[in-house]
Amino acid sequence: MSLPACEGVLDEDVISNIGNDYMNTPSGLKDGLNAAYSTFRTFYGTESGNNFTVFGTDTYTNGADGSWKFMNQYTSQFDSRTGHVANVWDNFYRGINTCNAVIDRAPIVVGLDESTKAKYVAEAKFIRAHLYFLLTQHFGGVDLQLTETIIPSTDVTRSTVPQMYQAIISDLESAIPDLEATMKSTDYGRATRPAAEHLMGWVYLTKGYSEASESTDFANAETYFEAVIDGYGFQLLPDFADVYAFGNEINDEVIFSVQYTRDPLTNGGGNNTHLYFLMEYDIQPGMQRDVENGRPWKRFRPTNYTLNEAFVNRDIDSRYQKSFKDVFYSNTPGAYNTTFDLSKTSLNFALGDTTIYIPGYEISEAERAKKPYQILTPSMYTDKLYPTLTKHLDPGRLDKTQAAGGRDYIVFRLADTYLLLAEAQFQQNKLSEATETINMVRRRAAWPGAEASMEIAASDLSLTFIMDERARELLGEQKRWMDLVRWGTLVERVKLYNTQGAPNIKDTHVLRPIPQNQIDRIPGGKDAFPQNPGY
Repeated sequence: MSLPACEGVLDEDVISNIGNDYMNTPSGLKDGLNAAYSTFRTFYGTESGNNFTVFGTDTYTNGADGSWKFMNQYTSQFDSRTGHVANVWDNFYRGINTCNAVIDRAPIVVGLDESTKAKYVAEAKFIRAHLYFLLTQHFGGVDLQLTETIIPSTDVTRSTVPQMYQAIISDLESAIPDLEATMKSTDYGRATRPAAEHLMGWVYLTKGYSEASESTDFANAETYFEAVIDGYGFQLLPDFADVYAFGNEINDEVIFSVQYTRDPLTNGGGNNTHLYFLMEYDIQPGMQRDVENGRPWKRFRPTNYTLNEAFVNRDIDSRYQKSFKDVFYSNTPGAYNTTFDLSKTSLNFALGDTTIYIPGYEISEAERAKKPYQILTPSMYTDKLYPTLTKHLDPGRLDKTQAAGGRDYIVFRLADTYLLLAEAQFQQNKLSEATETINMVRRRAAWPGAEASMEIAASDLSLTFIMDERARELLGEQKRWMDLVRWGTLVERVKLYNTQGAPNIKDTHVLRPIPQNQIDRIPGGKDAFPQNPGY
């Protein structure tokens, strides 16, 4: 009786497992490359990636909720056993090894034309360079693996920072000629030549401040940024608000974005940045949680520097109002007692009435009492009530509890290119050129008719001004921590502006801890693979 059954099992084709040789086929090589791209989804648009780049800076501190506040507060709990550290490290190395496999195996794949192979290899080198650049910024010199690891190995060492930059630049120099020289890839979401040139400029600019710096770094950065701006037809959108408008994720300002989807089968954990920047609106009178206003996890609260110093001249600069939500409309009509604006005791809302107004400045109690809604002024801000950043809101989610968002995450955009170019020019003392470059961004940010008033003169330009301008333009876009480390101002500015992080931050915090599980894997432990100082 068992024989026919056994024969039936043996006759079945195994389709759930993919053999090692699959990557040696045209479809397998392409699938391997797609898998390498998915590595970006472990950093851009995730809680770990946002905690690595938004927390612990001068622009954002922690809100009321979440178990990762210690990453903002720089307490001793932020150590080599921190889950986010191991998650970023391990996933990046999985992605790097997948890139290595694509690069190493492409030459032996039969049935694929050479130009397509070259393009696949170039994309893999872009991804590998990008991942190693992020690792270098956060951890310093790390293990530099440039060939595929097929069987487990403990033969690893820490490379120097100059060695890391040499490998990253080599990858990008090799990749750029074989990438599509266009604004948008024919298969949208793939790396293009301008995306690699933007990354190369960012690499050279950062290198220019580092121990690996050379006299030509800032000039090289300038060359690559200018190539992006002049060579492909990218343009700043006329309205700053449109850059992050829902449904407009593919636009003429976007140079590279990480792709997400509405398909739960292929979206993984999704882009969940929409969760983190929201205040607790959903228990206030006249309100309940809904898809449009978002699911408020109350993770990131803007600092006083962001609200009071970065966004100055709001009468001519539109970016404060276009970055933060200033009004909530009732989705739960009825009569309520007030909660935070005690200039009146009770309110009554019809559907669609204004329930909360957040002007961004103080309004007297007498004036507030005249309004049929609550007014949240700066003196009332708490770790639960504060201005909500609107860039990442995702009203396309299926329901009000869904955490896995489907919006693409914008990684490189043209305004960032302009600001990085201005910085590279400033560092070469090209003040007039840098001033005009930064004015391109400022004119776009102006309210209609205020463009001339937004322009600055060369005498106004300084590195501090560039710091403030990047805060205004790129708030909440996973850039700030790396900016502050590049400038050598992380510790100084956290002590000045981040009250929760100020007491504990030290010079050693300009690097993250090497994950303990990485050190434990290696014979010789920390002697063979040293931990970063202070951890």
